[in-house]
Amino acid sequence: MSALNPYEHFLTGRPVQEILAATAAQLGLLIAAIGADRTSTPPAPGKWSAAEIVCHLADCELVFAFRLRQTLAENAPTIQPFDQEKWAMNYSGISIAQALEVFSALRAWNLLLIRGALPEAFNRRVTHPERGAMTFSTILETMAGHDLNHLGQLQKLAASTAG
Repeated sequence: MSALNPYEHFLTGRPVQEILAATAAQLGLLIAAIGADRTSTPPAPGKWSAAEIVCHLADCELVFAFRLRQTLAENAPTIQPFDQEKWAMNYSGISIAQALEVFSALRAWNLLLIRGALPEAFNRRVTHPERGAMTFSTILETMAGHDLNHLGQLQKLAASTAG
């Protein structure tokens, strides 16, 4: 596991931009497989429900959107970490459909930025206070690995629903 990208092991050589482009549709399929009546039920005490996972993904996409733009606009900025558990305390009352809509819109917006970035942009430097120096590409790899991590969690929830 890379200190820069704790989700790197999920990538297994897959093209990062393909992962990023496919996530929203995969979320929709998994939500349907889990079923509307089970999306708010945590799989175990202290674990996030499917709805909370998708809310988290929407929050993260918002954070990644800012980080990507900051990296392109500023010279070697320091990005701000956040406490996901504290952010998750505000998910009550947000439907999985609302979270998916926000995630999908932000991801589409981010993909436009990524696809329009000049090749040299992928080497632009940024500092994460907890992980150290990284690049625009490292942020993309983190996004993709993070997606795969949570898609895997949702796949397990869908499988337990089917079983």
